[in-house]
Amino acid sequence: MTISLQDFLSSIVSNPSLAIVVVLTLAVILVNGWTDAPNAIATCVSTRAMAPGPAILMAAVFNFLGVLVMTGLNAKVAQTIYNMVDFSGDAHESLTALCAAMFAIVIWAVAAWWFGIPTSESHALIAGLSGAAIALQGGMKGINGQEWIKVVYGLILSLVLGFGMGWAVVKLVQLLFKGVSRTKTNRYFNGAQIGGGAAMAFMHGAQDGQKFMGVFLLGVFLAKGNSQVHDFTIPIWLMVLCSAVMALGTSIGGYRIIKSVGMDMVKLEKYEGFSADLAGASCILLSSLTGIPVSTTHTKTTAIMGVGAAKRISNVNWAIVKEMMAAWFLTFPGCGLIGFLMAKLFMYIF
Repeated sequence: MTISLQDFLSSIVSNPSLAIVVVLTLAVILVNGWTDAPNAIATCVSTRAMAPGPAILMAAVFNFLGVLVMTGLNAKVAQTIYNMVDFSGDAHESLTALCAAMFAIVIWAVAAWWFGIPTSESHALIAGLSGAAIALQGGMKGINGQEWIKVVYGLILSLVLGFGMGWAVVKLVQLLFKGVSRTKTNRYFNGAQIGGGAAMAFMHGAQDGQKFMGVFLLGVFLAKGNSQVHDFTIPIWLMVLCSAVMALGTSIGGYRIIKSVGMDMVKLEKYEGFSADLAGASCILLSSLTGIPVSTTHTKTTAIMGVGAAKRISNVNWAIVKEMMAAWFLTFPGCGLIGFLMAKLFMYIF
């Protein structure tokens, strides 16, 4: 099932609740580009391969392309997010609960940005939706365990594979360029790291853009009274809209998070920054092709940890890592609880 742009615009005019869901979903996408995308370019900025301004502009462009291209080729991640929770039932209450979930995610994401913590908007989205679905259905029947388990797989994949690939890629690079002068390698990896940053930005759009489009279509179908839709096709107009909003969010910047991830956690050289980008982008590509929703923040950050640990364990600022890990593990219960409470409050008021 899909929806044309004309039908979508007609639905917004006739259904104020849908209009609110659309605005909040686009706000979450904007915040995602604003707070999540800086992780993609953190390494190339920290090693001075690019200045922050041009790097943010590059990330905006490749986020746009990632959403547009990958969704057209493979929309498995969007299907996973869409089918992960159950918002069936009374259409008005379902839309109200979905509004509450989006509102909770915006609150969580802005708070994380304010404190400069690279928390995961992907996991905030999953947690907020899950909390609201539980409130709507009155228990765990609001969760589709078969799809939700993919979130657990994604968490393990982003942490273990991200760290492991970061370690392995930098070791391989060191082996391949053994004996080459540092002047030559710096010149080569300066350009290569720009390409790595572009690849990370592309894969961020490819992975995160799909998640939000799945939620977007959930709101549209609920507004039309179709709560049992399980298979859908993402229309081109929605790809363009979501990718443009994410690119806009990215262009706003996020220097605080660039500093936390690329400068404070590990001091990287250019070849190490390239290794982290290559490892992170490869992990996200694998996840996207298999329909597993992963956090681009977690994947990139653990890849940087792996690169730093390959030199020596003490090369990683583990105090910063602990702060990030605490934020990551707080996201599911924290944002989930906010989504649950907001859904209860919204359904009571509206």
